[in-house]
Amino acid sequence: MSRRDELRNLMTRTRQFVLAAAIVGAVTGFAVAGFERLTVDVLADAVLDLPLPVLAFVPALGLAATAFWLRVPGRGLSPATADEYIDAFHTGRQLRLRDLVHRLVGGLATLGSGCALGLEGPSIYLGAATGSSAQRRFRRLLPAADRNLLLVAGAAAGIAAIFKAPATGAVFALEVPYQDELARRMLLPALVSSASGYLALVAVNGTEPLFPVRGVPPLSFSDLAIAALLGVTAGIGARGFAWMLRAAKRISDRGHVVVRIAAAGGTIALLFALGRGLTGESLVLTPGYGVIDWALDPRRSFGILLGLLVLRCLATSAAVAGGGVGGLFVPLVVAGALLGRMFGVVVGHDESLFLVVGIAAFLGAGYRVPLAAVVFVAETTGRPGFIVPGLIAAVAAELMMARSSVTTYQVAPPPGT
Repeated sequence: MSRRDELRNLMTRTRQFVLAAAIVGAVTGFAVAGFERLTVDVLADAVLDLPLPVLAFVPALGLAATAFWLRVPGRGLSPATADEYIDAFHTGRQLRLRDLVHRLVGGLATLGSGCALGLEGPSIYLGAATGSSAQRRFRRLLPAADRNLLLVAGAAAGIAAIFKAPATGAVFALEVPYQDELARRMLLPALVSSASGYLALVAVNGTEPLFPVRGVPPLSFSDLAIAALLGVTAGIGARGFAWMLRAAKRISDRGHVVVRIAAAGGTIALLFALGRGLTGESLVLTPGYGVIDWALDPRRSFGILLGLLVLRCLATSAAVAGGGVGGLFVPLVVAGALLGRMFGVVVGHDESLFLVVGIAAFLGAGYRVPLAAVVFVAETTGRPGFIVPGLIAAVAAELMMARSSVTTYQVAPPPGT
């Protein structure tokens, strides 16, 4: 075969890969938009309007419904979502559409009942399962394609859609399978699918940034030094939170289902009551986007911020131990925001700088994705000026994590590399 023929074949395959990634991304984006509308606008909003004594125990009912659905119609499926993507990436195991349906129902029950988990877990699984199934069904149309091509493309679209952050989707999908390394040879499909997933989502839900923060971050030496210190503290905190979450996953796998759900539901109800007493609001429940707006109020004291941080970390761990279907990305984001605002209170800084830096550090450390975390805060806030202090904090936090992570499925590079 001549070089011209080889080049022509390469261009043909590339166009096929790009077109397939774009289609998977668009399908994922529209599906994520529907899942978000049903979970948040229909279920969660209705739950939050319930009387407080009833609201406290709704998460227990959601966990019970999730366990029933995964055990009976789902035939013993686990509640894992992002972990399933990482495992499939490394093992080549196919993600089936039948399992996707059952996990989405579990996600509706868990997240719609107010458990402190994120919608990004079901979203990344939705995209990954869609891509995996499409590549298996149409494998003749994608000759010589990497087995993970559309798996990664779909996962990237899921993250891009749920956070309205296309670059974050691509980087996260490539970064999360490994510790301190990126997946190779799939950047272009990930970028294309992220873009199409984002466009599909905003066609339904609009383009407003996820976290519309205020202010322009300064770049004084003192602020950068505080960002580094915040990164070290976030790394320590994320390491402790990761230990809690891994322990909760072990309980979810081994505990008796009735005892586990009763204990988790009762714990969440108690934490909800403590949160109401501390803040006067229902901030312990739901994924927690409202917590970030609440934390930006300069009247919040250090003690209240610290108390809410502890309560939310415990509530997320309880939901995981109870077998809830949801993501850990947003709980890490909320924890980082609260920690960052605590630093802002200590140094008398009322702007959003340290809140955003805290997000980059805590998220990057918890999932071992420092690059995705920094891109995330730039995209979701609409403030690229946060990149420099965010990078400093994310690197400092990463150094504190050693080999710890919220997931046990990531692959670490060999020693010495």
